[in-house]
Amino acid sequence: MICVTVEKSSDGYVRFESRGHAGYGEAGEDIVCAGVSALIITIANALESFTEDACILEQDDGYVAWRFPKKVSPAGTLLMDTLLLGLNDIQNSYDHKYLQIRNREVDGHDADEPSIIRS
Repeated sequence: MICVTVEKSSDGYVRFESRGHAGYGEAGEDIVCAGVSALIITIANALESFTEDACILEQDDGYVAWRFPKKVSPAGTLLMDTLLLGLNDIQNSYDHKYLQIRNREVDGHDADEPSIIRS
């Protein structure tokens, strides 16, 4: 299962994390994993290309996370909202079996915080 965690404060988005594999199909044929990956990669690239938001990114096999050390711009917020819209659509289309999305409220942005989300 892919587990997504989104952290927001009263100022907006703070962190995003995705870990795991969907397990819907064999490697290379898993359409759920492919859809989730395409959304995440596209939004990460769009944040870098179309906004001036600072974004600290980490990635590995089956893992991607980023954090915003400062308040996210309206364009960055729109991109993050779009990502969550797409992820929620995938989650609902597959009966929550392959993708779990967790939203967490946090106190705010802290540039000294590590970029990995703790549960």
